[in-house]
Formats: sequence, C-alpha cells, structure tokens
Amino acid sequence: MSTTIEDLTVNYEDNGQLVIKEIDKAVLSKGAWTTILFRFREWKPDTDSYGPDKYVIRRYKKSGGEYRMQSKFTISSPDQARKIIETLQGWLEA
Repeated sequence: MSTTIEDLTVNYEDNGQLVIKEIDKAVLSKGAWTTILFRFREWKPDTDSYGPDKYVIRRYKKSGGEYRMQSKFTISSPDQARKIIETLQGWLEA
C-alpha cells in the first residue's frame, strides 16, 4: 500500500518481468478521495516488447494513512479516448 500520492503507480511485476509499465500519470483530484489518470503499456510476450499506450483512471480512498484503490476505468482504445475528449470538450463549451 502507498502512503503518498507520488507512490501510487500501475507498475506491475510478475516473476521479475515488468508486465505493466507506467509511462506517465496526472493527478486529477487530491484529498481523502484521489483520482489519477495513468498512461501505461503492457508487456506482450509473443512479440517480446511492450504494446501500444493504454490509459486507466483510478480512484483511491485514503484510509488508515494508506491509499487503497476503490475503482478503475480502463480506456480501451485511442478511438474511445478521442470520443471521451470530444464529449467533454463539447460539454465544457456549452
């Protein structure tokens, strides 16, 4: 468990291999409930390399001095990411 926002990551290692590699993160909100957007890549054993960028939004709740993940939403494709961006831009301009 992590005690600071800076320590929160999506990096995941299995048998010495970094399977999920965090590329970047943006803290969207801070506090007892924290929301972070992560950019990451997954290891593809068949090609012996990392796949394309993916994105996930995770919500954490701070309890007992530690952040615990409460929910997550993975953006499944660049097309879905663009649709989310376009929709939010439209709503914000209205």
